[in-house]
Amino acid sequence: MKINEVRDLILQNHRLTIREIAEDVGISFGSCQAILTEKLSMYCVAAKFVPRVLTKDQKANHVNISQELLDRVGVDENFLKTIITDDETWVYGYDVETKAQSSQWAGQGSPRPKKAQMSRSNMKVMLVVFFDWQV
Repeated sequence: MKINEVRDLILQNHRLTIREIAEDVGISFGSCQAILTEKLSMYCVAAKFVPRVLTKDQKANHVNISQELLDRVGVDENFLKTIITDDETWVYGYDVETKAQSSQWAGQGSPRPKKAQMSRSNMKVMLVVFFDWQV
């Protein structure tokens, strides 16, 4: 049956368009759209952009460091006034995928996909930031 063929194609590649699926299965655009939305209860969603996808260990490390800093402030209320910090990083220009290019099919209750990796362009700049927390 055509429903199973459409389901199998979507399971293999969530980024297929209705037109591509219809051509592969040999049905009309409208029939393919009806199968996806009505029979399989799927809808097309765009990936949510997040700056970075952290691992569980990285998230736990961030929480631990933040807690240590808060504990230190509880012991010495002038602690934050003594901190001067800096950060340096390379900033790249990116060729971002359009919303339509990042769209994919998802079923009801499926989490929204996340997109973190982008292709770098030729632009590269060193960014150095200093923070002086003294008031």
